[in-house]
Amino acid sequence: MGIDINSIHNERQFKALTGTSRQEFQQLLPVFTKSYHTLRQEVYEKEKATRHRQPGGGQKGKLKTMELKLFFMLYYWKVYPTYDVLGFQFGLDRSKACTNVQALWPVLQRTLDTLEVLPSRAFSSVDELRAAFGEVQELLIDATERDHQRPQDDHAQREKYSGKKNAIRSKIP
Repeated sequence: MGIDINSIHNERQFKALTGTSRQEFQQLLPVFTKSYHTLRQEVYEKEKATRHRQPGGGQKGKLKTMELKLFFMLYYWKVYPTYDVLGFQFGLDRSKACTNVQALWPVLQRTLDTLEVLPSRAFSSVDELRAAFGEVQELLIDATERDHQRPQDDHAQREKYSGKKNAIRSKIP
């Protein structure tokens, strides 16, 4: 099982799965490919002394083409499925789905940064935030707090503390 990009003939469906039109996807692809190869070369140069294999050695992944790698990342960020679902959709184990997201996210980041379309994520002042949103007067932020593993380190616990104590968890019989 796996997604076949060429079987998606409906433009509306393609956009629903990736957040881009096919034309935008085709414009992203060469920059994504270049970013991918540049980052791989940088990692190779950094780890050259400790490598056991030549570049290109080892097991080949299931995301064989650059087109599929880009589609995988855009699908992940648009749909935001769990790694189990993502792995099922692309014929991967959930751990490999996670590994691929972690490996390909810097490539997509560099691609969007190169094209100067990467949205700002951090603002140092309120004025900088207002400038980023232009004439937008009201800003609504939709967020969901999720439980996470409690850190063992005391300092890390204090940083992660949300102010909620003894959250009641529903138990399903």
